[in-house]
Amino acid sequence: MIEQTRNTVRRGMHQIAKLLNSLTGGRLHPNTVTITGLLLHFVVAWAIVNGDYVLAGLMLAVFGLLDALDGELARLQNRANPGGMLLDATTDRAKEIIIYAALAYVLVDAEGAIGAVWAIMALGGSFLVSYSKAKGETALSGESGRSKLSPNEANRVFQDGLMRFEVRMLVLVVGLLSGFLLEATMVVAILSWPTAVWRVATISAKLSS
Repeated sequence: MIEQTRNTVRRGMHQIAKLLNSLTGGRLHPNTVTITGLLLHFVVAWAIVNGDYVLAGLMLAVFGLLDALDGELARLQNRANPGGMLLDATTDRAKEIIIYAALAYVLVDAEGAIGAVWAIMALGGSFLVSYSKAKGETALSGESGRSKLSPNEANRVFQDGLMRFEVRMLVLVVGLLSGFLLEATMVVAILSWPTAVWRVATISAKLSS
């Protein structure tokens, strides 16, 4: 179901990318979209800190959908390259830092020190999930620089587990819209760690085979 939703979003973003590319005459660079998406998350953080949780949730949902726009635009313009992928992955991590910093701020005020602990655990777990993916890609590429897996196998291994980036953001969106910020943060914290462990175990098994 997650993959089906992801593919549906990508198809929608592809159409938006075509429209934007046409309107700008191909001058809108994918990296501009990536950086803009990062900067907009400061607006989400501002809304969280100011207690506008519904607004923050709606913005995070919209910006989350637009997260696929830069990739679709890059493919449309034949600009897809490792540099763009690196920028996209790095800004995704920066977005999480921004959002969890804002969550930590309000959770400390509402829940005390335990709120900050949960925010740190959620951020740490999120980073472990992403780190295991990045290191797994490096390890499975080997010295030749070519992956030992087919594209489908690599995608399945690297995206394995429940709490991938989109799911983590969805949980936070639900938490913001419902007002259950602590509970949403706890869900991310609790489920991200076993997701990271599962990915490491899966990649290790592939390396040993």
